[in-house]
Order: sequence, then C-alpha cells, then structure tokens
Amino acid sequence: MPNAKITLVEDMQFIGVADTGHAIVMDAPPSSGGKGTASKPSELLPMAFGGCSGMDVISILRKKKQNVTKFEINVSGEMAKDYPHMYTDMHIEYIVTGKDISEEAVKRAVELSLEKYCSVGATLGKAAKITHSYKVIQE
Repeated sequence: MPNAKITLVEDMQFIGVADTGHAIVMDAPPSSGGKGTASKPSELLPMAFGGCSGMDVISILRKKKQNVTKFEINVSGEMAKDYPHMYTDMHIEYIVTGKDISEEAVKRAVELSLEKYCSVGATLGKAAKITHSYKVIQE
C-alpha cells in the first residue's frame, strides 16, 4: 500500500515524502495564510492524473512502435463552489506529435489508459465526470 508522510515546514508550506523517498512541496496562497511558494494540494490532482495517464499512453504508443517526438497533456477541471470544493468535471487532452503516427493507435492507447490502467483517473472518476480528447500532429 502506498504511503506518504506530510510535514509542516512553516506557515502553510508542507513537504510530502512518498515511500520512494521523493518529495514534493505544497503551499497555500497568501490569501489563505501561505506564501504561494508551491502548488496547492488541489492543483496536484490534475497533474497526477495527467502524469498517470500520460505514462500509460506513451508506454502503449512505444510498444506499438509509434515515432512520437513530442507529447503533451492538458488537464482542466471544474470544482464545486461549496466546500469541500470537490472536482466535478475534468477534461484531459492528449497532443501527440510525431512521424507517421497512427490515429487509431493513439485512440486505443487513450482508451486503455482511461478504462483500464490509470489508477488516478479511476479514482477521480468516482467523484468527477471525466471527458477526453486527443490531437495527432504529423511532422
């Protein structure tokens, strides 16, 4: 089971350390008593979703021998106005650039990530409506 230890540094700045020993800094904006030195915890969710799904998609595309030269993911979200300000909607867009990229390969890689492999997306999908799109740019 993954574990993390989160420690207060000062004001509203925290450092989270995962089992692997890797750390991430979190902070609140000045309006909430922080200094805005790092991402808010709620900002980390879309990043984690994009990273999780992105690792799946690029791994699948590489196995399919796709010549990807650039890969970007944009994640946008809507949050409820009332506390606890949960994410209600998230959209993830994949932009795949390369030579002779198969649109079908991209479509299938995205489907596999979102329907089978991405644990972060599966977890977020229990609370938020998740939509997706992709764009293939041929070089």
